Amino acid sequence: MKKVIAAGGLVFNDRRELLMIYRYEKWDLPKGHFEKGETLEQCALREVSEETGLRDLRITRFIGVTEHTYYDEWLSSDAVKEVHWFAMHSGGGDLVPLQEEGIERIHWVGREDLARYLANSYDNIREIIGKALASDA
Repeated sequence: MKKVIAAGGLVFNDRRELLMIYRYEKWDLPKGHFEKGETLEQCALREVSEETGLRDLRITRFIGVTEHTYYDEWLSSDAVKEVHWFAMHSGGGDLVPLQEEGIERIHWVGREDLARYLANSYDNIREIIGKALASDA
C-alpha cells in the first residue's frame, strides 16, 4: 500500500480552545499532504492556513505521528496516511472553511465541550488530542 506523508496542527487560541473542522460528517483537525521542498513544519502551517483561513499561526511543539488507511482518489487506491502533528497557537482571525476540501464548518472548542465533538470524530484524532492534552497538563 502506498504511504502518503502529511502534517497538521492542533491549534489553540488565547482561551486555550482547540480549533476543529467539520468535514465528511465528522469533526477533524486540519492537515494535508506534504509537498516536495518543504519541511513538515512548513507543511503543517500551510495546510492549517489553507483549510481554516488563519494566518496568525506559530508552532509551539511537536506532538506525535498517527497513521490511518483511506482511499486516495488521486492514487485510485488505498493508502496509508502518516500524519505528523504539531501544537500551534493562533491569536485569532477570520475562520474561512476551505469548501473545496469538504470543510463545512470550523469551531473553537473549549475543553468542557470537547468530549461531545470527539464522540463524532476518528480514533486517531481522539488519540492525538488526548496525547496533546496529557502532555499539556
